[in-house]
Amino acid sequence: MTKRELYINFIKTSDFPELDYNLKLKVREGIIGALEYENFPYPAEVSVTFCSAEYIRELNAKHRGVDKATDVLSFPLYGKNEFSYEECAMGAALGDIVISVPRAHEQAEEIGNSFVREVTFLAIHSALHLLGYDHEISPEEEEAQCLAQREIIEAIEF
Repeated sequence: MTKRELYINFIKTSDFPELDYNLKLKVREGIIGALEYENFPYPAEVSVTFCSAEYIRELNAKHRGVDKATDVLSFPLYGKNEFSYEECAMGAALGDIVISVPRAHEQAEEIGNSFVREVTFLAIHSALHLLGYDHEISPEEEEAQCLAQREIIEAIEF
C-alpha cells in the first residue's frame, strides 16, 4: 500500500466501550483500500460515527424516508466524478460514514465474521458510496460495488 493522506474523525454517539485501536486501524485500512481502488488522487478526510440502532433508524427515516434501522449509512459530499483539482488539491472532505454497532455485531454473528471484519466491510461499502458508487442505481453498479468491496476486504489481514 502506498502512503496515503487520510484523516478520519472517529465519533461514537452512545456509551459503547472505547473504540479499540485495532478496529480503528482496520477501518482506516479499508477506507484507504477504497481510495486506492479508485486511484483517488487527493488527500482525504472522512468522518466515521459509531452509533446505536435507534440513532441510525432516525437518520435513515430523516434522510432516506425509511423508518427502520440499517447497518450503515453514507453521506457523500460529492457525486461520482465531481471531484475537481481546485476544490480538492489541499484535501477532499468526502463525507460521513455512520455505522450501527448493534447491527454490525448481529451481522458478524449471522455470517461468522469477527466484529472488526464486519465493521471494516461496512466502512469499505460506505467509503465506496462516498467515492460515487451506488448499488441501488442498477445491477451493473451493484456488481461493480460488490467486486470492489470483495477485492478491498480480501487484501486486508484480520
